[in-house]
Amino acid sequence: MYFPYIRGRQFDLLALRELVGKNLLHEQIIPVIEPVNLSSTLISTIAQFNTMKHTLAVIRNPEVGSFLEEFGSLDGAIGNASKKQDFIASIQQPTVLQALIMNNETPRILSELAVLGIQKQDLVVVLSDRDMLKPYQNLFASAAPRYTVIPDEGTFRRNIATNKVLLTDCFQRQERNADYSHKEDEPFSDTYQYYADEGYVGFGDYSIIGDDYNASGFAPYAVAIHLVYPAKDNSLRVRHFVSDSNEDISNPAQKFYQALRKLVRWYEEERAVPLTMGLKTLLNHFKDETYPGLGSLKKLTIMHHLELMGKLLDGGLFV
Repeated sequence: MYFPYIRGRQFDLLALRELVGKNLLHEQIIPVIEPVNLSSTLISTIAQFNTMKHTLAVIRNPEVGSFLEEFGSLDGAIGNASKKQDFIASIQQPTVLQALIMNNETPRILSELAVLGIQKQDLVVVLSDRDMLKPYQNLFASAAPRYTVIPDEGTFRRNIATNKVLLTDCFQRQERNADYSHKEDEPFSDTYQYYADEGYVGFGDYSIIGDDYNASGFAPYAVAIHLVYPAKDNSLRVRHFVSDSNEDISNPAQKFYQALRKLVRWYEEERAVPLTMGLKTLLNHFKDETYPGLGSLKKLTIMHHLELMGKLLDGGLFV
């Protein structure tokens, strides 16, 4: 099984919502959503998964963004209180796995969940802090979580024996988009080849976003398109297509088209990747000379990656 770790920013969520709504998200893909704010997009995305009866996990104690602050305050507008009620209703459906980041707040949340009839063995636990390993072992000594998501480190591998999911940051993030032109093609992941042999029940990554979280957006000097594709050695690689006119932040549509032209040329020459819905939409933007905005570009590349992983799980990606 594949567990993409998705921080709940708008276009990341829209990628999930669109894929599951069109029945393009493989049944063995279980997204783990760490909410960053209490948004209508978050609620509608979870609702879409519930409608399609597709399993996902939602973290109850996120460590990034303003979600906990927004969720904990009912003193604001009536609409915010309504959002809170809608969110609570959405995550109480059988489709949703309750997930926790293992930290100092975990014992309290476990007690609250137990009152609701949610047992430890029903949970997804994200364990990445070495200082939390001993508290984890104490809390879950009698009943292991349904899934424990851990990094690729020996300390965790040696101490977590059952139901473990391997989470790796496969994306080599650069400080500036223009820097991706220095290495246009690089390895992404081969985890799917060995995770089961090493005792894991699943594997995950941070898609083409990476683990770093930055709440503030900015106007980039360069536009970069990141496309994951299957390599001849049966691994996954990522190719970067970078714009040319990168001296200032003007004309992002032109920068997008410059990068997209490189993608189209590579796709037509190599045919190295299946035509997913995300990729097809990008090709159509080139043909129609339309600019969807940088947020939609991010959405489409995430969609492409997740649909590609579904083809991998079906065994039809490498032929």
